Amino acid sequence: MSSIYELLEKSALASDGAMGTMLQEAGLTDGGSPELWNVERPEEIEKILESYASAGASFITTNTFGGTRGRLGMHGLESRVAELNKAGAAIARKVADRHPGVFVMGDIGPSGDLMEPMGTLTLESGKELFAEQIRGLVAGGVDAILIETMSDLGEVEAAVNAAHEVAPELPVIVTLSFDTNLRTMMGVKPASAVTQLAAMGVRIIGANCGRGVDEMLLIAKDLVSARPEGVFIITQSNAGLPKL
Repeated sequence: MSSIYELLEKSALASDGAMGTMLQEAGLTDGGSPELWNVERPEEIEKILESYASAGASFITTNTFGGTRGRLGMHGLESRVAELNKAGAAIARKVADRHPGVFVMGDIGPSGDLMEPMGTLTLESGKELFAEQIRGLVAGGVDAILIETMSDLGEVEAAVNAAHEVAPELPVIVTLSFDTNLRTMMGVKPASAVTQLAAMGVRIIGANCGRGVDEMLLIAKDLVSARPEGVFIITQSNAGLPKL
């Protein structure tokens, strides 16, 4: 199979959609651990990923957004980092293998801690935290590492460093979440994110979440304006926000 970069040189590729809301529809309760379903209800995860692959997605994402030790610890699952991440990756791998040309993105969300001095996370401790998760994802057979919904470039750097150390052969994809002021929670602007992430060696950079497609179009323009040669832009917008 051609590499992700080779395919992106030729045309745009479609990624999958939401996982969390799909799990809620399948019965995940508020406060439950999505990652635990990788071993307790793997057929539900497989069904969701199969629906995306069958619809034409070129990327499917592992059910491991909260798969770091800290996030799993909120559910008493901190000792199962390797198991749950490997299982999540293996489910996605099984689906992708039925669909030639589909890549598995090993999903990594924020750690739940803040970088020093606002929190306790450092570049080194963050790298160790993310490396533990990445080892599980690699063991399960992912094709790329997706670091998503980030707001702090320091935390991103820790995750990128971990990915480059654990799996230097795998592409790294990074998306940040920008608000209505076109900044992340920590004040990072889209163009600045592209410049700094490209300097870290990341070649697929973009945005996810947000308030809807119209806002994402503005963010995308800023991302593209700073894009150096050899870097690709990814956008994964919410459909909008719920109205109560």
